[in-house]
Amino acid sequence: MENMEQFSSDAKRDEAYNQYVKTITPKNSLIKDMAAALLVGGSICLIGQFAQNLLLKTGMERDAASAYTSIILIALSVILTCLHLFGKVAKFGGAGALVPITGFANSVASPAQEYKVEGQVFGVGAKIFTIAGPVILYGVLTSWVLGLIYWLLLRIL
Repeated sequence: MENMEQFSSDAKRDEAYNQYVKTITPKNSLIKDMAAALLVGGSICLIGQFAQNLLLKTGMERDAASAYTSIILIALSVILTCLHLFGKVAKFGGAGALVPITGFANSVASPAQEYKVEGQVFGVGAKIFTIAGPVILYGVLTSWVLGLIYWLLLRIL
């Protein structure tokens, strides 16, 4: 009988907890979130396309213009991060701001900005790659392994 009372008590506590979670969980509109992501991501793409077209009109080759376009988008992202504006854009646009190269630049610049008060070595130097570090590490490692496999296959064939 005691087990039944405890089970009933646990079930009531679980039900109360679930009800509490429902009351504090924000209600999001999928359509609104997708529209915001499209607006922000599209704006980033529009800025990138405008920059690339401008660079191409100056006579720059397409590969160089593409590289400079990436640099411009990264620089804009870092500037917005340092001005504490990128977070507001990302909060509004969600994945629209975080998925492109701008999100990666923000993930590198944010820890550096946050820990700069601790100095250049123990602050910026130690924390700059806390978020992006694993991505860079495993990206370089994977590239190296695949390059080695490619090189070995060329030697064999």
